[in-house]
Amino acid sequence: MPIIHYAYLCKTMKLVDVLLLSLTVVFIIVGAYEVMTVGLGSAYWAIMLSLVLFFAYSIRKRSA
Repeated sequence: MPIIHYAYLCKTMKLVDVLLLSLTVVFIIVGAYEVMTVGLGSAYWAIMLSLVLFFAYSIRKRSA
């Protein structure tokens, strides 16, 4: 997989795409932390929210 330069990434991604992808990463990290500390049942919301955000991001990329 080739390395994508930051300048190219900034030109091709819109602000909404960057926010969706960033929030996806944040909620994956929060979900992983919650799974390790309190268990899967309490972390379900963060994991599902990250999946919804990632699906929204991928749908936006396909339609563009």
